[in-house]
Amino acid sequence: MSSWLTRDYHDDDLESVVHLWESTSVLGQASVFGVSECIGALRNHEPAVVAVVGGDVVGVALATIAGDRAWVTRIAVAPEHRRQGVSAALLSALERRILDRGVRRLAYVLPEGDGFEVGLGKAGYTRTPAVAYYEKIEPLAPGEAHLLESLGGRVLPAGAWDRISGMRAEKSMIERRVVLPLQEPEKARAHGVLPPRAIILFGPPGTGKTTFARGIASRLEWPFVEIFPSRLAAGEKGLANALRDVFAAIAELERVVLFMDEVEEIAPMRGGAPTSEVHGVTNELLKLIPSFRERDTRLLVAATNSIRSMDSAFLRPGRFDYLLPVGPPDLAARQALWQRFVSGSERQDVDLDALASATDGFTPADIEYAARVAAQSAFEREVVQGEQAEARGASTDDYLAAIAQVKPTVTTEMLAAFAEDIDEFART
Repeated sequence: MSSWLTRDYHDDDLESVVHLWESTSVLGQASVFGVSECIGALRNHEPAVVAVVGGDVVGVALATIAGDRAWVTRIAVAPEHRRQGVSAALLSALERRILDRGVRRLAYVLPEGDGFEVGLGKAGYTRTPAVAYYEKIEPLAPGEAHLLESLGGRVLPAGAWDRISGMRAEKSMIERRVVLPLQEPEKARAHGVLPPRAIILFGPPGTGKTTFARGIASRLEWPFVEIFPSRLAAGEKGLANALRDVFAAIAELERVVLFMDEVEEIAPMRGGAPTSEVHGVTNELLKLIPSFRERDTRLLVAATNSIRSMDSAFLRPGRFDYLLPVGPPDLAARQALWQRFVSGSERQDVDLDALASATDGFTPADIEYAARVAAQSAFEREVVQGEQAEARGASTDDYLAAIAQVKPTVTTEMLAAFAEDIDEFART
């Protein structure tokens, strides 16, 4: 696979681009816009990007802007570079150029039978009934793309919520308490329900708190920004000042899910001299949260492995609406997780019930690691040792052997402490 990069279209790319259009128009990469229209758009300096390999143009994406809408007029990729992610990269780069011009509504009209239909669906475009008209409203307001990039944030791909395997109880709780009121704020208020502005996910390490935070952002189609306390603390300004700067920048975003992992590092139980640095950081965060909560299109998701070590003032209802426990997957959730990891092989005879029973107390990360070890073992047997099997993939015995090698992340003591934390702290 050749390496490629995307860049802005240059005038001296015209000949290569036209040749690419002409050579790919018979390969299912035609356009409802004619070549002459596309050339005119290029000469008018409409948004356009190209993908290049070794200086040669192997892909191009072009749009035209009309009022508050941008039309993606043509995307073409050389046949030898298809299915390598070039089309998706071109579309993403083109969207950034369009956003920089203050346009949020993107549309793509496909010719009948065009092969780019699936890719548009994955990229967040919605098909209009009766015609092959695809439209996407960007979650970012004009000028927000660069700000989000500077914060290390991004708009997550659609479907991340649906890909969370198992964990039905946790998903249902978060769906009902958090997602639905934010998706339907008017209906929520009609029932006297205030959409949440800040929540805490607590539980043992490795149980999927970060995955849930990302899933919420994907489900809401809001930008996702993650704060890393250790990185902020390493800066010259100090943690308290760095937090203030980050929250000030985030205030410029119209919508956002702000995720703070290991929040106990920022707001631990205060003790000792009131002038300590820990007190200063905790006090700063306690001042920042109320202003963050003023807008109902922002959600703060904090995660902690040790809620009992956090400052009591930080946990009050006025700052966090819900304190939601996220524990290890139950039996049904483990079966769903194993189904996900096993389904990638040819084998149909793996005993999922046996694997789920053998991994009681395992986190999703533990199960994923065991599945990877088993798959690697089966792969090496065939490639290195030359053993052949009726179906490729790990067997039940391979998985059980891998499970035996894994030391669970969550100990019995952790589970006992988690049960106590649910009784004392959970607010659902």
